[in-house]
Amino acid sequence: MLIAEQPSPNHDARRAALDMLVIHYTGMEPAERACAWLCDPASKVSAHYLIDRAGAVTRMVPEERRAWHAGIAWWRGQGDINSRSIGIELANPGHDFGYQPFPDAQTGALIELARDILGRHPIPPRNIVGHADVAPGRKIDPGELFPWRRLAEAGIGVWPGDAAPPGRLGDLCDIADTLAAIGYPVAEAGLAACLDAFQRHFRPASVTGETDAETRSLAAALIVRLAGEPALS
Repeated sequence: MLIAEQPSPNHDARRAALDMLVIHYTGMEPAERACAWLCDPASKVSAHYLIDRAGAVTRMVPEERRAWHAGIAWWRGQGDINSRSIGIELANPGHDFGYQPFPDAQTGALIELARDILGRHPIPPRNIVGHADVAPGRKIDPGELFPWRRLAEAGIGVWPGDAAPPGRLGDLCDIADTLAAIGYPVAEAGLAACLDAFQRHFRPASVTGETDAETRSLAAALIVRLAGEPALS
């Protein structure tokens, strides 16, 4: 794919093996303004890639370097997500400035780029996450309009499939333990924040931050999927 180059000085050496892909939205418009911010030494933030709403891709940090995109974050019991991940920013005004659906051209470019990245790096599906997943309570991007299911159907990430029936739930611990088993930082961020992040990712039609039967069922189905078992129906 065609990738423009706009180098950012905001990076340093990785301190861990690369095994994650983290997706963000910029929270500002237009994409040129976001690119300038991500390349400004004063901002102290960056990402490896930026995709504008028309699907144009810009590389700002080489993949072998540690971009500064995740901030204080955890996943599956590990911190320093910046060292472990490639960060992709999607141009979108975000919740504070008129949150919008992600256009097909932008999503298509993301799928193509992600496939290229997965061809170079051993990133497991469960480690393809949003900023909200690794920084719940602090970040909510890419948000409930992001097409996670479409990405999973394209082989990028994981989707729970049909919710597990109530009988399956008896085999699981409480929702806090289940979310922690998926990877959410319940101990660090709290249960309500992790519920909010999980629902934005896997139940975007109803983000309450509260435990309910459907959320438990989806979390159970995801555990089954992550274990390599067939999705229950």
